[in-house]
Amino acid sequence: MKYSLGLELGSTRIKAVLIDDNFKIIAQGDYVWENKLVNGYWTYAMDDIHRGVKICFKNLLINYKKKYHKDLSRIDAMGVSGMMHGYLAFDKNDNLLVPFRTWRNTTTSKASNKLTKVFNFNIPQRWSIAHLYQAILNEEKHINRIAYITTLAGYIHYRLTGEHSVGIGEASGIFPIDSRTNSYNQKMVNQFNNLIKGKVKWKLLDVLPKVKVAGEPAGKLTKEGAKFLGINFTNVKLCPCEGDAGTGMVATNSIKVNTGNVSAGTSDFAMIVTNKQLGVHPEIDMVTTPTGNSVAMVHCNNCTSDINAWVNLFNEVIDLTGEKIDQGKLFTKLFNISLKGDKDANGLTSFNYYSGEGVTAIDKGKPLLIREPDAKFNLANFMKMNIMSSLATLKIGLDILTKQEKVAINNIYGHGGLFKTPRVAQELLSAAINAPVSVLSSAGEGGPYGMAILANYLINKGKNESLENYLTNRVFARTKITTIKAKKEDVIGFNQYMKRYLKYLPVEKEAIK
Repeated sequence: MKYSLGLELGSTRIKAVLIDDNFKIIAQGDYVWENKLVNGYWTYAMDDIHRGVKICFKNLLINYKKKYHKDLSRIDAMGVSGMMHGYLAFDKNDNLLVPFRTWRNTTTSKASNKLTKVFNFNIPQRWSIAHLYQAILNEEKHINRIAYITTLAGYIHYRLTGEHSVGIGEASGIFPIDSRTNSYNQKMVNQFNNLIKGKVKWKLLDVLPKVKVAGEPAGKLTKEGAKFLGINFTNVKLCPCEGDAGTGMVATNSIKVNTGNVSAGTSDFAMIVTNKQLGVHPEIDMVTTPTGNSVAMVHCNNCTSDINAWVNLFNEVIDLTGEKIDQGKLFTKLFNISLKGDKDANGLTSFNYYSGEGVTAIDKGKPLLIREPDAKFNLANFMKMNIMSSLATLKIGLDILTKQEKVAINNIYGHGGLFKTPRVAQELLSAAINAPVSVLSSAGEGGPYGMAILANYLINKGKNESLENYLTNRVFARTKITTIKAKKEDVIGFNQYMKRYLKYLPVEKEAIK
């Protein structure tokens, strides 16, 4: 048996999953963390990044020893995943030039709008190139000291291997990709170089990481990398690092054309694999699968943070009474009570904007709850409202795909924390998109599991065996799948909720002012 490991730096947890050749999880580790708003930027401190990876990996080693009564003595392949996009800029001595700017920031509108116009290609605010160009427009002092920029996954991959590269799916959130060459779009590279001419001493490709596709080798674990992880063996091959969007597609077997998935955690996003040329929409990104196929992506900055805040408040109420309840159990009970709510949450509307939201052109976060005087304000409707709110901006983007671009959605796979409670979010997502939603038995830990599969593919793929066939014929051949199609009245109910949501959107914009 060969062991493959996936390490993912998510927005609320760093997670590690070790699998065997039967794709069975044999050990796990994690570390809980949170981003902070510092000097106007959402960020994670570099010390927290290092500490989090090390503690997560240590917890995996402890978990393995506890289960098998021996130390983990080898890993055959591994891969790193992380929150896509963002901005990590370093000098030639690997010194971080400015604090990490995460995907959550909405501080690059000027750069985003300019690049979208020049490229005739949507460049969202969170993309790395938007952050880089905004820094140039701001004439920030560090720009001429830049030796390279990368993403969070790309940085950890470099720490482990000494190699500056990223997987093509991750690269597609840094700069637009040309699917014919599986590399950065050269025409747009030239256009960008013309924009920055005379403003910086370097050219774009000098500072971007190299692009690799799934199945390509992307270095080996160095002695320094092993020391960083706290292990004493180095014979570990690394696959190209990928973003959480790519690992989510792999973990749900959604990389074939006309398939799709929704990842729902702190943020949520939908990925629809398409071979159709789409128009330019600010609500839709064009990225790629880990093999380079084009993907229409609807990315929403806010999903579960507001739900988590309300559940924590309810937990405080329970503590006040002197009672105790397991947090996971409380989540399950609250999610399940939403099934008894009215189809449209009966007069309750919320905006879960902890940070800005590109889909609705909101630049700052301000969570907001609105209720009609005659609303049926009970717990069931309150929880249904919160879950519907977590999917509302996603629906806005997907409606553009289905109604304006005529992209067919035959089935969606859901994964991530929102789907841990069976049926609830799955049923509401189906109502939102009016299509079946399937959840795999591994849905709760999609990201790191998907990364472990990509590592396994590196060392076990057959000659000329595509990743698509590998997933279908090997990984998911016997996986349990649960599929739900919302009833007509549930679809109508969600649409009624969205009418209120859009009616009150100006209130949210005014509140931010």
